Amino acid sequence: MTDQHPPIDEMQYEQLAQDALRGVIKSALERAASPEGIPGAHHFYVTFKTRAAGVELPQDVSAKYPDEMTIVLQHQYWDMAVNDKLFTVTLKFGGLPKVLTVPYSAIVRFYDPSVQFMLQFDEPEMVEAEIAPLLTPVRDPESVPTPPTDDGDDSGPKVISLDQFRKK
Repeated sequence: MTDQHPPIDEMQYEQLAQDALRGVIKSALERAASPEGIPGAHHFYVTFKTRAAGVELPQDVSAKYPDEMTIVLQHQYWDMAVNDKLFTVTLKFGGLPKVLTVPYSAIVRFYDPSVQFMLQFDEPEMVEAEIAPLLTPVRDPESVPTPPTDDGDDSGPKVISLDQFRKK
């Protein structure tokens, strides 16, 4: 018998493909950041891991969305800046403007429902400082924080689950 080992992908094609597809998101966001804004009926649902490396959120927003968040970029976004590694955007939460910084590597889904276009990515690596508390067992069930409830505020952007669009 011959001792055959599976080939090793030293080119890391999967990662190269994911990086190239994140370039599609960058191009779409550059278009959204232009003075003309997003063309036609296009709009974007951008889902990202809030604890991924490089994500910067106001403390109240990260407390409300401790794992994952979906933002909608359509009509009400301001001061969008796009560079090679990340984008920043100002959105309103509870009527107050908040700045979000999101690296492309933190994005797990990008969806434009106007044309049924979706990209889905592998889970990003979490910030090391954030991993340890998640791995520590909770001894006192009373100390487990309760998930935030909907405050009924209709003035800010809506965060929705895109589970219905996931491949099963």
